[in-house]
Amino acid sequence: MRIMAIDYGSKRVGIASTDESGRFALPRMVLDNDGKLVDKVVAFKDDNNIEQVVIGESNNLRGKPNPIQVKIEEFKKSLEERGVDTLLHPEVLTTREARQLQGNTEMTDASAAALILKSFIDTMYNKRDE
Repeated sequence: MRIMAIDYGSKRVGIASTDESGRFALPRMVLDNDGKLVDKVVAFKDDNNIEQVVIGESNNLRGKPNPIQVKIEEFKKSLEERGVDTLLHPEVLTTREARQLQGNTEMTDASAAALILKSFIDTMYNKRDE
């Protein structure tokens, strides 16, 4: 199963996806958060045979939603209205972690999405092993 993860930001949106095995998270691209975002995400999903879309759920360290979470929920709803199977997966400070791992590059947001995806994959496979 191919899975895609999204690190949603007010200016840029990071995209990552798994390899064909569904086990490895790969940073893919960074998109501008503009009026064409939903179209671009749907096109990437369709072009890459993505079956599941995971969006990082932005919470603070106390588990409470960050202000951007409202926009994330709106974005999720827009994707679902286009027939995209989406779910939220908790993420905290993934952009900061990506910067620590690789520095601040043009792919930082995609790397943050890959961290979200890796966490989701780990959670998914840990549940299967229980």
